[in-house]
Amino acid sequence: MSIREAKIYPLDALQDNADADPIRPDAASTLDELFRERVRRNPEKVAYSQYDQSANHWYGLTWSQIATQVERWQIAIKDLGIKKGDRVAICYKNSIEWVVFDQAALRLGLVVVPLYTADRAENMAYVLADSGAKLVVFESQQQWDEVAQTDDDLSAINHVLVFNGSASEGKVRIISEWLPEQGKRLERGINQADDLASIVYTSGTTGKPKGVMLSHKNMLSNAYAGMRSVVVLPSDRLLSFLPLSHTLERTVGYYGSIVGGASVTFNRSIAELAQDLSEVQPTILVSVPRIFERVHNQIYQGLSTVSVIKKHIFKRSIKTGWHAFEYAQGRSGWHPRLLLKKVLDRIVAQPIRDRLGGQLKFAVVGGAPLSPEVAKTFTALGMPLLQGYGLTESSPIVSVNTINENKPDSIGLPLRGVEVKLMDNDELYIRGENVMLGYWNLPEATAKTMDQDWLKSGDRASIDDDGFIRIIGRIKDILVLANGEKVPPPDIEAAISRDTLFEQVMVVGEGKAYLSALVVLNPELWRACCIESGLDPEKLNSTDAQKVLLQKIGSQMNDFPGYARIRAVHASLDEWTIESGLLTPTLKIKRPKVLAKFSEQVDGLYSGHGVHGS
Repeated sequence: MSIREAKIYPLDALQDNADADPIRPDAASTLDELFRERVRRNPEKVAYSQYDQSANHWYGLTWSQIATQVERWQIAIKDLGIKKGDRVAICYKNSIEWVVFDQAALRLGLVVVPLYTADRAENMAYVLADSGAKLVVFESQQQWDEVAQTDDDLSAINHVLVFNGSASEGKVRIISEWLPEQGKRLERGINQADDLASIVYTSGTTGKPKGVMLSHKNMLSNAYAGMRSVVVLPSDRLLSFLPLSHTLERTVGYYGSIVGGASVTFNRSIAELAQDLSEVQPTILVSVPRIFERVHNQIYQGLSTVSVIKKHIFKRSIKTGWHAFEYAQGRSGWHPRLLLKKVLDRIVAQPIRDRLGGQLKFAVVGGAPLSPEVAKTFTALGMPLLQGYGLTESSPIVSVNTINENKPDSIGLPLRGVEVKLMDNDELYIRGENVMLGYWNLPEATAKTMDQDWLKSGDRASIDDDGFIRIIGRIKDILVLANGEKVPPPDIEAAISRDTLFEQVMVVGEGKAYLSALVVLNPELWRACCIESGLDPEKLNSTDAQKVLLQKIGSQMNDFPGYARIRAVHASLDEWTIESGLLTPTLKIKRPKVLAKFSEQVDGLYSGHGVHGS
């Protein structure tokens, strides 16, 4: 029996928006039809842009030019004898080439399996073997060589296409040599809406990743429903930097931009993101919280070196900007401080906005919890962060805040056409056309995750009277202390992370008498902290250092009950990374891996060798 259902949906943002040109479901029922319809409507409009390193400049291709490239790939792939329903994989950076491959494969009725470029070779090999991919695209032959040396059975792969290699040999082909000069139009109507379009492998924080089967309808319905909550206009510019193998970027930033007709520019690299933001001047970003957390940290680090007057002006600007936001949302009344908004915006907010290109209207943020403090800061500075929520299994968007209906401490309202309800343990259940077909070759896992046509999210949630959803924590992430008290680690980790000293946090304590934390510190802030406290920066886990860290952690946890306080901590300066196997490609912490790596340190925290708070 349902505990609580959300029956409130956001206003349809497409209604009465004369500037919008959405491709509605009745005009395209599959992802390849979506692409062709956009080509038909805007053949000469620039669709995608990217940087040419050899020529040292940006260049763009129109929808018509992209279609020509798709046709070349279509005929080349078809000549390989690959049939409808066969799986084909791609491990390549965000680029025009990624889009072209995807559209050519979808047009032929093939099932696209995206791989993360930052993933480890053994993980890629597992995905390729499990999906039975017959073709795979890599940036370099070296990547394939590393994958081929793993223990997985890759005999199903008949064709390896690489952009960079010495020469075509065996099953490996150099793409520039393999592609024909021209393509040709192929037959229409090969796909149906319910056909399998992609198998997207989950991050795998525990155990092997599972292949989520998504149909054309799953992703297309989700992209259009998202458009009805947050409109993307033909005049908009998106900067794509989340991996296209990430379902959020693929559905919202890629398919969603086609639905809305926006132009997309592909980021050169994360290291060059700040420069690309300045040059591209995007109006919309699709992002994970980490990007804004880092900018937020830089802002507040900079404040530590300015005068008291400048600090006061900044704080006044944030207070005024936040009040203006709440006033616009109808949650606060008018106040005389609003008269200062234009002046403060020009002095404080605009220079910060300029660091992100100066034209940003909003950013859709998902993939991990967004700190309310970070959301408040950017929203007050005139850059609303629209936090959303989703799962790979839901294509991925379930809910999102909108420009006119935004509660930054929530994950927003359900998309139109997406139903949610709370069941036992406050678990969030989801139903709609966006819910997956199931897990690839895993009927038992599918049965455990589905309750008839409802998807079990595995997340505990609450729904307020206005229909806004808040995530409380993961069902499986609950730690049970020795006294029986149940604690959700994500809430505590998010609270601790509000202090910018703590770059990464993982709470431990299952079956123990108290909670402890493993933390990675920001090196610069740690050095500054040591100067202020008279500590030796090399002795992170000395008694004195631990007392300072526990004090800082405790100051962020005033709202938590006593049993949920952190009593011991182990600190390091070495970041947990994908390469070390401690993070998933979507930057989620692999808790079992971190716990295994730091098992001795954790044992020390519970054997009297750690430093304990009161």
